[in-house]
Formats: sequence, C-alpha cells, structure tokens
Amino acid sequence: MENIIPIKGAVKYNITLDPTVWIFDDRRLDLNTYFTDRNEEEDEETLYLKNAGAHWSREIMEGAVFPPTLKTERKFDRQGMKTGTFGMEIKYFLNNAEIDSNATKVVFELKDGSEHTFSIDEAYTLIFKYSQDGKPITDGGPVHIIFSDGSNIDNPIKNVSAIRVE
Repeated sequence: MENIIPIKGAVKYNITLDPTVWIFDDRRLDLNTYFTDRNEEEDEETLYLKNAGAHWSREIMEGAVFPPTLKTERKFDRQGMKTGTFGMEIKYFLNNAEIDSNATKVVFELKDGSEHTFSIDEAYTLIFKYSQDGKPITDGGPVHIIFSDGSNIDNPIKNVSAIRVE
C-alpha cells in the first residue's frame, strides 16, 4: 500500500493512483527526450504532414501493415520499457477525479508531513516521474514531481504520499 497515492478533497471522485502499472500506459512520457524534444515545437499542420509522410513512406517500404505490427517493433518497445525513464502528466489524474469548480489549489502531502501547494493551473502542468532506467522509483518514491519545464529534474519533489485538492 505504500505505492498507492490517493487523490482526495474537493473532487467528485476520490481515486487512488498506482504508479507501478503506468509503464503500460500510452500516455507515458520518455523523460530522456521529453524536455529536449519539446523545444522543437511544431505547428499542427506541419506535425500532421510529417506523420502522414512517415506513414506513407512506411507503407511503400513494407507494404500496408495493420496492427499488430512487426514483431521487431514490439520487441523494441519492450526493450525501451526495460531501460527507459518515464513520467506521466498529472492532468490526466486530476481530470479523472473531477476537481470541484470552487477548488483553488492542489496540495501534495509528503511522507515527512510537509506539503507543496500549487494553483490548479500549475498542478495541471506537473509531471509524475515514476521510473528511472527501467526500474520503479524506490528512493523517495513511488513518484517524483517534475515541473513541466524540467527545471527541477535534478532536485524533484519526492516522497509524495497523497494529493489533496482544496
């Protein structure tokens, strides 16, 4: 139970988070590249054209392949999960809990009794780091809180035990 993080307070649904299963979630972020690749922001049209071109090129080279795709791609993903450093944006969990309209802040309770408080808007930009080099975070875990700009990547907020919305 020490890996479970409850979201409580001014929310419609009190939910619990289990970071040990997030490795399989498609919303995960590769934190090894996330902060460097984000700086190369592209507009929506350019991104669409780039993805469509990559898909078209692949079909020309390999023929049309429908899921499940090549076994080598699945193997690569599995290998990436075994060695990667991953995180997940907190906004998904706050959305699932459905924050009350009169709430103004999100408080992260730490195991030592201290707290970190953020406005609702700030909290929506935070990232939960839940794995380092393919292993769950045990030192100060189960998650570390990283700012969306990566400014605290070397000194994250650790030992989160609960999230309280007020």
